[in-house]
Amino acid sequence: MEEKLREQILSFFPTSLQRLLAHLGIWPELEEIRLRAKRPLTLRLAGEEYFVSPAGELVKDPLRAYEVQPEDLLRTLNVATNSSLYAFEEEVKQGYLTLPGGHRLGIAGQPLMEGEKVKTFCHIGSLNLRVAREIKGVATPFLPYLIKGNPPRVCHTLIVSPPRGGKTTFLRDLIRHFSWGLPALGFSGVTVGLVDERGEVAACFKGVPQLDVGPRTDVLSHCSKVEGIRLLLRAFAPEVIAMDEVGRAEEVRAVEDALNAGVRVIATAHAGSLEELERRPFFRFLFRLGVVERFVLLSRRGAKRQVTVLDGEGRVMQLCCAG
Repeated sequence: MEEKLREQILSFFPTSLQRLLAHLGIWPELEEIRLRAKRPLTLRLAGEEYFVSPAGELVKDPLRAYEVQPEDLLRTLNVATNSSLYAFEEEVKQGYLTLPGGHRLGIAGQPLMEGEKVKTFCHIGSLNLRVAREIKGVATPFLPYLIKGNPPRVCHTLIVSPPRGGKTTFLRDLIRHFSWGLPALGFSGVTVGLVDERGEVAACFKGVPQLDVGPRTDVLSHCSKVEGIRLLLRAFAPEVIAMDEVGRAEEVRAVEDALNAGVRVIATAHAGSLEELERRPFFRFLFRLGVVERFVLLSRRGAKRQVTVLDGEGRVMQLCCAG
């Protein structure tokens, strides 16, 4: 598996950078590869930052690192897109490309604006390859707390964590489980509609999910949550609607529409605590409605993570620490 990942990641880079990365024993822990013009080649491994030397060795001192050249960025874009950057035009406007395997290449630099929106990039200053990892089973111990009733149904669930806390990975695993079904819990698989606005959950490449979101899941990729929820309700009759990173005011009505249609809702949100969420108007509205039946709080320190499941009243139902 790691050899396959290694070959796939290396295939996105030109030969000059492949030589620096190929022999590093980084693949089980690799999270990001950052290229910044005229600055050190940087890796993130299991939450820790490292640099790569001109000899292809991991170092902690940025002064000993290989200095990324502007042509490295251009060559990487060329290789990663098979010399067809124009085919990714819509994704470039959002500042990233989704690559085979679900990996994401972030782009920063000088954008060419069209009104208030990015049209394309005139100059590229940074690239960030984020490695897509499918960690199956992270949600498994908590499934009995996230369904209820007889026959069992999915609870309206809000997954909360700070950045890099693992909420997207947890959401993906929940969707997969609910789509396949949970025979041990007497739960049949349900139709799930996933609004994958940022393309991070299913990681669709040319419309096809690169990550396992189950056999009964329909995905709207790179579509706004507002429009995506409405499209799913009109045409796909989902029993569950899932989405990543809710919080904008215009999403309130769309979520209400889903709730009023009797659809179960699973979503994630950026925050370090429920108290932090309560300070935001969107979530104050949800809390007043009393519709959230389960909160899943995720936190991470290095490779260690903590998962806490709360009921709709904020009472702890399950707490687990894992590596």
